[in-house]
Amino acid sequence: MDIRLKRAYDHAARSDGPRILVDRIWPRGVAKEDADIAHWLKGLAPSTELRKWFGHDPDRWSGFRDRYFKELKSDGAAEDLKLFRQILKEHKRVTLVFAAKDTDHNNAVALRDFALRDQL
Repeated sequence: MDIRLKRAYDHAARSDGPRILVDRIWPRGVAKEDADIAHWLKGLAPSTELRKWFGHDPDRWSGFRDRYFKELKSDGAAEDLKLFRQILKEHKRVTLVFAAKDTDHNNAVALRDFALRDQL
């Protein structure tokens, strides 16, 4: 399973595989026609409350991951998580697309870790 990460502001590449937007809101300034997004799985994005609490503060990264993983296991994420599992089974490579400036501490990084750890 090859799960790559790419900012929404970076150009799509043929090697990306299906591009999956994992943010709750569409990235500002990115035209939908140019984004080449195959799936927009809003249900896999952290809740607004969790996102605001985290604020991309690296000191809160561990707590964010723990809380986010709990959200991913909740009923609210079940439908999109099921679709995500299916996409992973059907494709050798996928790219999780996100808007955050911090490329090391964001929900796409945590989601990739969740998927690899739990062998979705």
